[in-house]
Amino acid sequence: MSEAAGASDRDIVVVATRNMGKVREFRHALAPLGKEVRSLHEYPDAPEVVEDGNSFAENAFKKAKEIGDFLNLTVLADDSGLCVERLDGAPGIYSARYAGEHGNDAANNAKLLDELIRLRQGDDTEQPLLSPARFVCALALYDPATGRRVESEGEVEGWITSETAGQGGFGYDPLFFVPQYERTMAELSVEEKQRISHRGAALEKLLAKLNGHLNGSVNETE
Repeated sequence: MSEAAGASDRDIVVVATRNMGKVREFRHALAPLGKEVRSLHEYPDAPEVVEDGNSFAENAFKKAKEIGDFLNLTVLADDSGLCVERLDGAPGIYSARYAGEHGNDAANNAKLLDELIRLRQGDDTEQPLLSPARFVCALALYDPATGRRVESEGEVEGWITSETAGQGGFGYDPLFFVPQYERTMAELSVEEKQRISHRGAALEKLLAKLNGHLNGSVNETE
């Protein structure tokens, strides 16, 4: 149950994550709405949602609804991941726990490189780009006061590199090379990443469906 009360609840959007990298990106993107953006760090009693959906979209909405109903606040949830061509789309919806421990970025990156380098054994090329890949993000905004929801998806294409580069971002960003910038996602500024990222694309579509604002409740559905 939310500790916040009264009319101020309508000015709150809870981002359903404890990943502060994601929280920073969402706060930056949602700043024009004039809403107070909070994270699950401020709601330690919020439930841990089992992400057992068959798609990014299913997982995103499940998180938004379960946490929104619990807190009685508008919740924005995402499910995102990396789909690598040479791995037949893996790690996909299992991106955050690819190496077994949820959210261990270093272990996930190491496993990804091990898998791709193993596949390349015997190749004559020494190219640093190992495989085409794409980041995918599904967003779901849910308002328990009305039961309405808004959903969107975005993606960005790039390549997996043979070495990490950059100190920004999180997850697989240090391995995801963006051709148009000739840098990895982790080497981009917040503004650059927001312009081209899968999460930025999904947010742009989401905000368009909301007509650029949240009028106290979700007012556009998929």
